[in-house]
Amino acid sequence: MNAVRPLPVPDDSSAGFWAAAAERRLVLARCRACRMFALPPDSVCPHCGSSEPRFEFVDVSGAGVVRSWTVVRQSFLAGFADLLPMVLVDVELAEQTELRMIGRLLDDTTEGLRIGAPVTAVFEDVAPGIAVPAFELAK
Repeated sequence: MNAVRPLPVPDDSSAGFWAAAAERRLVLARCRACRMFALPPDSVCPHCGSSEPRFEFVDVSGAGVVRSWTVVRQSFLAGFADLLPMVLVDVELAEQTELRMIGRLLDDTTEGLRIGAPVTAVFEDVAPGIAVPAFELAK
């Protein structure tokens, strides 16, 4: 019997992100004070220091480049065992320098995977009504 994969548990600061992901849209929190993205959002903006950043979720392109990657061969959570080995990529998104997101690479091969390789965000359905952002090498 396969173990169940852990599912996201939205809270007040992440509910907008997960709701958009379920619609297959990538949104990120942007500070209304300085207009910079923060991933994840916090009570203080990491860019301008505003203690009232009033983050808003904004659609982003999902385009980016690979900064690094790793091949995961052992899972410490049973729900991921059937996915092994899997590749996790550290991606710098196009919208902002140093705006980084880590996700699973869904390509069947690592051919073409290199630092600087262009990728695009896609969504992996993990349960009815729940999707998780992932990446594919840009075609």
